Amino acid sequence: MATYDWLFSSLGLDGWCGASGGSAPTSLSDLAGQSRGGEAAAPTIWELPFPSMDALNDSCQAFPQSRELTLGLERGFLNVKDALSFVLDPITQPLSWALDSALYGILNTPWWIVIPILLAITWLVSRSWGLLAFVAVSILGLAFIDHYAYAMQTLAIIFVCAAICVAIGVPIGIAMSRSDSMQNATIPVLDMLQTLPPFVYLIPLIFLFSVTEPKLYGIAIILYAIVPVIRLTNLGIRMVDKSVIEAADAFGMTDRQKLFGVQVPLALPNIMAGVNQTIMMSLAMVVIASLVSAPGLGVLVLRGIRNLELGVGLVAGLGIVLLAVILDRTTKASLARINATHKA
Repeated sequence: MATYDWLFSSLGLDGWCGASGGSAPTSLSDLAGQSRGGEAAAPTIWELPFPSMDALNDSCQAFPQSRELTLGLERGFLNVKDALSFVLDPITQPLSWALDSALYGILNTPWWIVIPILLAITWLVSRSWGLLAFVAVSILGLAFIDHYAYAMQTLAIIFVCAAICVAIGVPIGIAMSRSDSMQNATIPVLDMLQTLPPFVYLIPLIFLFSVTEPKLYGIAIILYAIVPVIRLTNLGIRMVDKSVIEAADAFGMTDRQKLFGVQVPLALPNIMAGVNQTIMMSLAMVVIASLVSAPGLGVLVLRGIRNLELGVGLVAGLGIVLLAVILDRTTKASLARINATHKA
């Protein structure tokens, strides 16, 4: 006798329960019991199961199991997959072209051109000889141990995805700062994107796109990394001193002039902090995206895990740490210069 037989009997549902059996696969608890090589003992009063879908199904086979819920969600997604792919393929194809172009360009340009360009960019945004020396030593060190190509692939993906995050995220943040209703509607979406485990981003994308398409991992990186730049752009503009806005109104500025002449410049430190976080989150997701053919240092980390090659995984992990420090210190140096300019 199952635990909750009395419930269906008291509700007069015995006929409904006996009319048909459940059509779902074996429940997870039954599978676990089979793997242990025997049937589980009947629960005592201290082990009374919660009236979950599977527990109720034990008493009434017509009651759906929890696995029917997950299978229904899967079937629903597969039913709309072709329509989604038809709509999303042309929209996201430029992302594949951008990633392919960036990877091709950085790998087919000689190292004696790429490295000076990276060092020049570092100097322009930081004006720090110490940081410049650190970046030079790090990149030359990665090249010396034959990790140059992997590191450049990772950087190329980060540059493309972070640029797209900024291009999309800053306007969204600006729109949120100008409309409370849009902010209230957007924040739950941002909360979901920020708390969703990184691996979960890959599950629906694998069904929608081919694993060989760069946009598969590109979309996952963008969705994961775009949240900080949106939040901090919105926050930065909303934190602009009201007296400054009143002074701009007194001078007869239009809304557009106030936005680009007053609010955005004053919010730039917050926006740059969001860009910094977006870049760092892009780097984190690039490593995870190696599971779906994203090139770069993440491939070596994955190889170390799969083949139990400790040295390969550790050296690749050290390379990722160096890239993370380079990107973090460079963007923070740029932010410090912006702050110093505003204070001056």
